[in-house]
Amino acid sequence: QVQLVESGGGLVQAGGSLRLSCAASGSIFSINAMGWYRQAPGKQRELVAHITSGGSTNYADSVKGRFTISRDNAKNTVYLQMNSLKPEDTAVYYCNADIIRFVGRMDYWGKGTLVTVSS
Repeated sequence: QVQLVESGGGLVQAGGSLRLSCAASGSIFSINAMGWYRQAPGKQRELVAHITSGGSTNYADSVKGRFTISRDNAKNTVYLQMNSLKPEDTAVYYCNADIIRFVGRMDYWGKGTLVTVSS
């Protein structure tokens, strides 16, 4: 079994910051790419940021310069530092990971953490 557990969401005023964390646990051999996605009410889930096992990153245009994704491979954890938050960043944020187990490779998702940015 593998679990991804997000934390760090909450309510923040516009211009504020939050740091999301996502820890993977279970019978994991290694983790390839990890990423953060978000889904706002009435909208489709979208990629926010992505990081490879080697540390290469890419971001949605809407968050470039404001959000930073990072990972700690020793802890199987990915982070999302969110600065200069805007009301349009309000969404449920989901962690995603491409995980290799001894029984095979699969894509896993966390249950999400809610980020609300007030104006």
